[in-house]
Amino acid sequence: MNRIALLALLASMLLLAAACGGGEKNGEEEEGGAANAQAVAACNGTALTETPKLPASFPMVEDTTFTKQSTQGPTEVVEGYWKGSLEDAHDEYKKELEAAGYDIVFDELEDHDSEVSWKGEGRTGQVALREECGDSDKIYVHITNRPA
Repeated sequence: MNRIALLALLASMLLLAAACGGGEKNGEEEEGGAANAQAVAACNGTALTETPKLPASFPMVEDTTFTKQSTQGPTEVVEGYWKGSLEDAHDEYKKELEAAGYDIVFDELEDHDSEVSWKGEGRTGQVALREECGDSDKIYVHITNRPA
């Protein structure tokens, strides 16, 4: 009887693992599609007429156009696009944040995306830059900021 129970338990665990693996893959695909649609909307939107919900001393980096903003719990999200290359956008945001007195907690530049995580004015956040606008000279900008 113990062998039958053990085999049944192992079979159940294998089925559960297979089901979980498949669910994660579909979830990732759906997230990627949703993220891409979000980026395209931000890249093609019209400029905000109100001031972006960013800390007062947050640098307004030249060649950036903000097109969307939202509040998600304690986090403020500002999105738009930057005209130029990914590497230039990454370097410019990092340089401007440091010049404005923000601490750079982490930064990374990869082939098609970049992140610059920052801390300052009692807030933390990240500037995420992605080649998702469908134009090699237009970079999706996604900035989050939340209480530290």
